[in-house]
Amino acid sequence: MVTSYAHERPIRALVSNLSDTGINMSSISAIAPPPGLVVGIELDLPGLPESIWASGRVCYRKDDHLASGLGVRFLAMAQSQARTLRDYCIEARRKTLGSMLARIRLAPSPTVA
Repeated sequence: MVTSYAHERPIRALVSNLSDTGINMSSISAIAPPPGLVVGIELDLPGLPESIWASGRVCYRKDDHLASGLGVRFLAMAQSQARTLRDYCIEARRKTLGSMLARIRLAPSPTVA
């Protein structure tokens, strides 16, 4: 979960993709901020005791009936929190890659007839 703040109003959203440069999230369409708006972001990462605080610009918004998909590019955050986020993303990628490689190793080899 992430909380973004648009015009000092909190907006809860679900994170679908995260990198050290930005975030993709989904929020209720009626309250989702428009593209171009600079928002505050409070991000809770699993296993970390403190939230990451950043500012970011909404780069795109894709609406459907209930939710809006939002892409936000980070503009500023404390250097220590940027390092924490970068390390978290690197570790998440390492785990994902390790899992994919393990599945490839366990997959049966194709037989050539």
